Formats: sequence, structure tokens, C-alpha cells
Amino acid sequence: MKKRLTTIFALLFVAMAANAQIDRSQMPESGPTPSINLGEPETFQLSNGLTVLMVENHKLPRVSISLTIDNPPHTEGNKAGVASLTASLMGNGTTSISKDAYNEEVDFMGASISLSAEGGYAQSLTEYFERVTELMADGAINPNFTQDELDKEKKILVDGLKSGEKSAAQVASRVQDVLVYGADHPYGEYLTEESVNAVTLADVKKYYQTYFVPKNAYMVVSGDIKPKKAKKIIKKYFGSWLAAGAPNISVPKAKEVQYTQIDFVDMPNAVQSELSVVSPIQLKMADEDYPAVLIANYILGGGGLSSYLNQNLREAHGYTYGSYSSASADQWSDGEFSASAKIRNAVTDSAVIEMLKEIKRIRTEPVDDEAIANAKAKYLGSFIMATENPQTTARYAINIKTKDLPEDYYKTFISRINAVTKEDVQRVAQKYFPLNNSRIVVVGKGSEVLHNLEKIELNGKTIPVFYFDKYGKKIDRPVFSKPILEGTTAKTVIEDYIKAIGGEKAVTNVKSISMLGEAEVQGMKLGLELKKTSKDQFLQNITLNGNSISKQVFNGESGYVMMQGQKRDLEGDMITKVKSEATPFPEVNLLANDDIKLKSIEAIDGRDMYVIALSETETVYFDVETGLKVKEATTQEMNGQVFTSTTTYGDYREVSGVKIPYSIKQSQGPQEFEFVMTEVTINKGVSDADFN
Repeated sequence: MKKRLTTIFALLFVAMAANAQIDRSQMPESGPTPSINLGEPETFQLSNGLTVLMVENHKLPRVSISLTIDNPPHTEGNKAGVASLTASLMGNGTTSISKDAYNEEVDFMGASISLSAEGGYAQSLTEYFERVTELMADGAINPNFTQDELDKEKKILVDGLKSGEKSAAQVASRVQDVLVYGADHPYGEYLTEESVNAVTLADVKKYYQTYFVPKNAYMVVSGDIKPKKAKKIIKKYFGSWLAAGAPNISVPKAKEVQYTQIDFVDMPNAVQSELSVVSPIQLKMADEDYPAVLIANYILGGGGLSSYLNQNLREAHGYTYGSYSSASADQWSDGEFSASAKIRNAVTDSAVIEMLKEIKRIRTEPVDDEAIANAKAKYLGSFIMATENPQTTARYAINIKTKDLPEDYYKTFISRINAVTKEDVQRVAQKYFPLNNSRIVVVGKGSEVLHNLEKIELNGKTIPVFYFDKYGKKIDRPVFSKPILEGTTAKTVIEDYIKAIGGEKAVTNVKSISMLGEAEVQGMKLGLELKKTSKDQFLQNITLNGNSISKQVFNGESGYVMMQGQKRDLEGDMITKVKSEATPFPEVNLLANDDIKLKSIEAIDGRDMYVIALSETETVYFDVETGLKVKEATTQEMNGQVFTSTTTYGDYREVSGVKIPYSIKQSQGPQEFEFVMTEVTINKGVSDADFN
């Protein structure tokens, strides 16, 4: 029922170079090393501990404020999510100004103010600087925390967590952090629905009072203003911020492994694998190796299509549309090296082999002159362009204060990058890009990829494979397919489904069905009206806040689609497809279809499911125990990438002798929403006029 929902709902989510005669066989001569001027900050400290850095720049008539609270990372325990919720509630007005009035005044001045639990940012024309500073200080020092706003933000956060459970990318990110750092580490701790719902308004207020404090806070004021005037304004509005410091917490080290291993997480709905080779690394921005690590990483996988990883996995083999690497420094704990890609299921094992090959290559083979020259030029080009952004220059100034960097760190940055040699690249690759004690984290469809992953060798030995759930907890090897009892076929599964919802006679007696449902997406109300008849008539109307945004009508012979006022007649194959699905229970028609195949029995969310392939792109799942239809999945390729849309059915209730799902969840990628039926009627309330 309602396979058509997949197609309709999916619609809701939804420099040219000049030619020149150049001798490309010769490398162009390097020009003089450019210089940058970040400005000399004038620094002072308020009595409450807030450190202020002021950089004068009269290029444009605007001023920006960047506030960073440099507290050590910390865990949140059974209230994980309180930091995110506090951040979401910051900026919702103040104790004296309503949220709407606050935002309207900021908009009127053409300014911007953003606040979070870790700081904030504001920008305005010079003439409005004092008022914007006053508003920013009021929002930071006197935030407006209310139960209504907290409830809204909790719902948004929980909805995001639920959507993320079906996202291989989000599961991979969570598991990777848990395995590298540990679930009790600030970088490995994750949010759950239970921990978010446990957060109270009192928790938010306490978190704010504990961590939003000025002792470790740094503010950069930059732009078209004299330091003397800026100092006076900052003192006036931020001087009342109560002096306090956050708890001084010791952050534990990451968890290193003794040998390279594959850590696998099964995601039965994944159409591609999430692959990462990860290791903790001891790297600080102040380290002498840091510039060389930046260049080495740029060559390996940080530099776009020309990188080793992309040239191999994308260009040479076509395994992925992009493979990248990163090497992060961290002032509190260990940083992390990571090489990653989204890989087609069929070549997941091959991609692992090639990724390890490229990591080995940069560790053991000197890079060529052109590669290192290009890496330096492109990296420095990006660096110099970034210095034009006030937020970037503010971050640089704060980095010097918070990361134990010398005062001339960024002034000498270009020369230190240019000083990196081929020998440096190979040396730091051997030190910071581990090959023999790394985790190869793979999240994908185990029934298709695990068998070959278990055969991969490194240095002549098979790489051991360990198995984890979606939260990084070790488990036994998953069982992907159970034996199908003799005599069970796709048709017998369909017959059992018909029996489960009421039987052939009850289903045959359904001449029409009408359903009304509601869903909420990011605070917006979606409405669903769905009507079908045994005469192959079909109506589906989707509304947003009461206004139709998508309507499809079929009268049994012809029909149309109406979207945003544009009408398009159904033609050709579309008519055939709609007609086959227009009947109240399209599964009845499948009994006469010899092309459908029972593929397997798979465990999904702890329940065994019959998996029936309707075509190469359409799959339907039936609960082995109840016989009810649970899910439909459709895959399609767009712009070279494979996407899966799923429709999940639940909360079956009996209506006029037939069981109907009152919950219909639609998801595409990480996005998901649920229609809850408010009214279902059978054999009444439907007429031929509905399908005109």
C-alpha cells in the first residue's frame, strides 16, 4: 500500500576557463612569497577575567566581535545533550527583550548576532556597533531560558537522533569516535533519546552558570573602530559578566590499538559503505612537525581531486566520488588521523586495499617535486584568502592565546610551509599516518560486504575483523540470512500478509479507502489525504501548513500531477505504474507477478523479515512472525550517487475488518518524518468526483 508515497515525498526533500598557448611541460617560476597583515592586536583584560583583543582595520565601515570560551572538553553523563540544548537556547532573546523583538532589531540594523554555549559572534556597520554590542552582551549575560523553547529544541534534537539511526554516515561517525576515544571520553560520548529527554530546564541553567564564564573567555574586536572607543564599549556592556571559571578537568588520552584491525558495523539498509582508516595522533599546532603534516595530508587526501586517494579510488578505479584524509591537532587530548570514503558495496574490500596502499605509498615513497609544489601553492592560496575573512583573523588571534603559539605564528606561517621538504613529508607521514596499528572502520551492508572484508591481508597476514553495534559495543558476528523453510516463496509470503490484515474476503470487499494523516517537519505541519478505489482510482494530496504543495490524481485511465501550481499530465510508463498501485491493496496484484523473488530472511531492528525483490530497485519487507508489511525500499541513482528512499509501516489497527497502518514513516538519507493517521474510512466518503 502506498508505494507511490516514496516518489512523491522524495520531491519534498529535495568559470569557464580561457584557452591560452602555454608550454605546460615547464613548471612556472614561483613568484615572491606573499605577505599577510593580520594586524597587531591591542590586548586588555576585564576584572572578571575576559581577555579582549582589538584589531583596527578601516577598509570597510563594519566591526565584528568574536567570543570564544576556551573551557576544557568535558563529559555530560546521563544528561548528554545538555550542552547542545543550552547552545540552541542561547540567542532566544533576553530576560528583558523577547525573542522576536531581539531578532527584529538585529535585522533592522542589518547586523548579525549568534550565541552558543561556547561563545558567539556579531557583526554590524560601525554606526550600530555599540547597540549590537549591548544586545550581544544582554543575550550572553541574561539569556532567556524557557520551558517552551527547551521542549521545542529537545524535540528537534530527538528527531535528528532518530533520523541518524538510519544514516550509515552518522552511525560511522559515532562508532569511530567511541572506538578511538572511548564512550567515557568527551570526544567519544554520544547523545541518546533518553539522555536528551532527561535534561531539565534546571540542568540547562546550571550548565550555563558553570561553563558560560569569562575566566577562560577571549574576545576579538576587529574592524572600523578605534581601540580606545572599543575598549570603552566592551567594558560598559561586558563588565557586568559575573567573574567565574569553569572546572579544571583532565582530559584522558585516546585508545590506541596494538595492530591494524577491521571494525565492522552492519547496516542492512546501507546502499554504500562508510569506510575510514583512523588512529589517534599526538599533534599540537605548536609542534615543529605541524606545517609538514599539513602538506603531507594535503598530498594524501586533503587537496581535492589531485590527492593520492582521489587519484586512486576515484579516478583510476571509480570506487567512490571522493576520498579524503585529515590530520587534526588537539590542545586537550589526542588529535586524529583519518582517511575516508563512501564506497559502493560491491567494491568495499577493494577500496580498503587501495586506501591502505596509498597510505603506505606516502610513508615509503618520496613525493615528487610537482606534487609538493602544488600542495604548497594551493594550501597557501587558501590560507591567504581566508585571512580576508574577519572571523578567520579573529580565530587566528584567539589560537595564539589558547594554543600556546608564539606571537608571530601566523606571520611566519607562509615561510614555514614553504620550508617543508620531501623528506619532511615522508618523515611525518611515517610518524602521524599509522599503517600497522590503525582501525579500519567499515559501516555497511554486511550480507554484501563482510565476506570479502574478512579475506583482506596486510603484510602477508589476514587483518582480524571485529564486530560492533551502532553504538560501538562489541558483539558477535552478525547472522545476515537465515534458512528459508521449504515451500516458502514470495507468493506464500504475500498470501500470509493478506491473511494477516484480514483475509482475502475482507480485502476483496474493500472498494474504497480514505486516509487522512498529519506530520511535523522542522516545526511545519504536513497534511496527507489519500484515496484509492478498486477501480484503480487514486488521489494523493500533500499540504504544507494547509496549502497544497503536491497533488496527484488518477481516474483509472488518465491523470495528472500538480506541484506548486504547475500541472503535468501523466503519460506512458507513469500511467502504467500509477494504475498498478492505485488499488487499495496493490499486494493482491503481486500474486500474479512471476517476476517477484523471495531473496532472504534478514534481521532488521531485532526482528526477522522476509525480503522480497519486486524489481532491481524495489524491495519490500514482511515480518516473519506477524506476516505484516513493515517496509518498502526504493533505490535510485542521481548525479552519480545512489540514494535509498524507505517507507516504514507500523501501528496497524483494524478498520471495518481490515488492518491498516496508522504510522507511515518516510525517510531519504538522514531526513525522516512520520505521518500519523487521524482518520481512516473504508467503503465510504469516496466518489468518482474526487478523481477529476
